[in-house]
Amino acid sequence: MPQHPVRAALYLRISLDREMDGLAIDRQRADCRQIAAARGWNIVNEYVDQSRSATDKTKRRPGYDALVKDFDNGQFDAIICWDLDRLTRQPRQLEDWIDAAEERGLRLVTANGEADLTTDGGRLFARVKAAVARSEVERKTARQSAAQAQRAAQGRVPKGMRPVGYTVSGDLVPHEAEAVRSIFIAFNRGSSLRSIARALSGEVGEDIPAIVNAIPRHTRTVTLERNARRADENKKLAKEQHRRPRPVPQDAPWPPSTVLGILRNARYAGYSTYTPRGGQQEGGKRRASRASILRAETGEPVRGQWTAIVDEGTWSSVQERLDSTERISNRVGTERRHLGSGLYLCGVCGQRVRSHSGSYRCVGHVMRRRERIDLFVTTAIEARLAREDLADLLPRQNAPRLQQIKATIGTHHAKIARAQRDYDDEVIEGFDLKRVRGHEEAAISALEAERLRLTARSTATAVLGAGDPVAAFDLADLGAKRGVIEALCQVRLHPHKRGVKDFKPETVSIIWN
Repeated sequence: MPQHPVRAALYLRISLDREMDGLAIDRQRADCRQIAAARGWNIVNEYVDQSRSATDKTKRRPGYDALVKDFDNGQFDAIICWDLDRLTRQPRQLEDWIDAAEERGLRLVTANGEADLTTDGGRLFARVKAAVARSEVERKTARQSAAQAQRAAQGRVPKGMRPVGYTVSGDLVPHEAEAVRSIFIAFNRGSSLRSIARALSGEVGEDIPAIVNAIPRHTRTVTLERNARRADENKKLAKEQHRRPRPVPQDAPWPPSTVLGILRNARYAGYSTYTPRGGQQEGGKRRASRASILRAETGEPVRGQWTAIVDEGTWSSVQERLDSTERISNRVGTERRHLGSGLYLCGVCGQRVRSHSGSYRCVGHVMRRRERIDLFVTTAIEARLAREDLADLLPRQNAPRLQQIKATIGTHHAKIARAQRDYDDEVIEGFDLKRVRGHEEAAISALEAERLRLTARSTATAVLGAGDPVAAFDLADLGAKRGVIEALCQVRLHPHKRGVKDFKPETVSIIWN
């Protein structure tokens, strides 16, 4: 009885295809097809992972996942790949293929010869090769991590894709730096991530901060820059050495997540940052921005060798607002589109009112028409802003105390560093290290909060510092207006008597801060 030809699948992968022109994949495909032709095998499918690493087991490889699924479904009998480490660099995955060879007769062929997983020698060869490949990756990773840590400790510009506002060498890109600065200002004034993203995308509206100018998506800008550099390089190279331009993405709207990444980046405040590869920040993402700041043995943050775009107080103020439990609890739901929603308080229970069908409502207590309330509040705010003593409404900075706080924070960080060294030298136990760290970090948090109160610029600062504060308030976006109200007063809404249609000013309490 004639045997059916072996059904073969090709698996083609390259870890990083900088050109994204597919030439490296084409070379692998040609070699693998030659193997299939020489053996008389039928190629039933091919699976490609272009610019996909097999080193990190947490990263998905769509082509590889499809390969595994189709083999489980019996769609092929053999796998052809250019080299064993193209298929996997994970010992656990290799063992799965060894099981498949032993239990189902899978054939695995590479361009440098057949890896017979059904024999002891073949399995030994595969395991040794996988172990060697894994070891090379780990050594390379360790060298790269050490180099990155050294650069960060020296305050040098990190390698990699440039952030918005800076060149690869760390110089300022003026119009981008101004956009980054306006993002911090707008957020500090009360604008939401989504409204800032819409402003960057060129949208306009009452709830969109006018201070933020539209700029192209950063991925598009960087791709255009790279293509321009390649065009210049091609002028100096022979035609056969020319590098193809990369596809340029469309100028799509900015996502709020990108705005959040900018606001969290401590480099904009001039800090040198470093996060160990694979390291997880204690306390989750909310603490990751501060935890990424590299500190010297004294506990003082390492300053980067580049010009900061925002000052330390502004950056800290933004982190406090991002970390606010109130903001986190309200981040799921609609964006604030009304002046008092989530800002005004119920005069009965003290909870924040919500917007509901043209009104502000606290269920069971208050239901008030939104338009009349907002007009009353804005009129009172404008009268307050017209006062001659406006400059005295917010606390002034206390420079001597700020210096004292800075020194005390450094002392606490030094204690943590000393405890860590004692733990590394086995002088103290892990419990002692945890106790010291908890005590010192609690003290640091309290000092940071005090420093924030003294240095952070209030959301009302831009309006209060304007030549005509009333006009500045009228022209401000919704988020800034809400920030001004929050900085100046507390608004409480009291129940209105049933049947009374006229607005009664005494039903709205404005308590000035």
